[in-house]
Amino acid sequence: MTRSILLTGGSGSLGRHLTKALLAKGYTVSHLSRKAGNIPGVKTFVWDVDKGVVDEQCIDGVDTIVHLAGSGIAEKRWTDTRKQNLVDSRVKSIRLIYDLLKHKQHQVTSVVSASGIGYYSDRGDELMFETSAPTADFISQCCVLWEAAVDEGEKLGLRVLKFRTGVVLDKDGGALPTLAKPIKLYIGSPIGSGRQWIPWIHWQDVVDMYLMGIETGGMSGVYNMVAPHPVTNKQLTQAVARHLHKPLWAPNVPGFVLKLLLGQMSSIVLGSTKVSAQKIEETGFTFKYADIDAALTEIYGS
Repeated sequence: MTRSILLTGGSGSLGRHLTKALLAKGYTVSHLSRKAGNIPGVKTFVWDVDKGVVDEQCIDGVDTIVHLAGSGIAEKRWTDTRKQNLVDSRVKSIRLIYDLLKHKQHQVTSVVSASGIGYYSDRGDELMFETSAPTADFISQCCVLWEAAVDEGEKLGLRVLKFRTGVVLDKDGGALPTLAKPIKLYIGSPIGSGRQWIPWIHWQDVVDMYLMGIETGGMSGVYNMVAPHPVTNKQLTQAVARHLHKPLWAPNVPGFVLKLLLGQMSSIVLGSTKVSAQKIEETGFTFKYADIDAALTEIYGS
């Protein structure tokens, strides 16, 4: 059984949740990070992806690498420089690890990597499956390059598993605090038409899916990491307001305003991506939070 995990992106909100869950199950967990960490029981190795430098001891004793590293998609406006950074932080990072595996003796057998539902981009009401084609826009092609880089591990004889992750609902990080803030201030409202689909998932189901992927040697290829019941932007906004006991009275935020403010990055919130969870459910995975009200009840306690 897999017992030693190297985690990239371990300092992020998802990485912290997954680290805690792995330690609770008795795994040895180490992080690969840009700076030294201080998580009890976790050894942190330092790397510099831009300079192509990595502490070679990071893979000693490791059998599974979980690759979560990547600059935040929605953290900064998409300038040409920023877009290159979003790609490089995902592609160059995993290639740096593979280059290490090529020239240093190791016992790594599996790579479990994040990807994103941005692979499908804006597809209206069409339901996306793992076999659906990507588009030609930036966010989709970023995911295509990301997955292709991860797949290079197959040439090294590794089991490669990728999860196209949806909008992760977590009170302490990600999209939910950004959505909830104006609602708490009584100025929340749906964005654009409000009809765009949001492929969401509760953070606990994300962690559980990663644990399943780590522990199930027969899982490989790509799986959508989304809850089985997607909601529209309007439905999600209304649900959050209901759980926060706040009214929604403001008109929808016009799409053109977001385009002016965010440029190309506005596609993240204005685009519609309806994604199927059928394939992961067919593995026997059971969602703890399959519907939006159950997820928000756990998060907000009401």
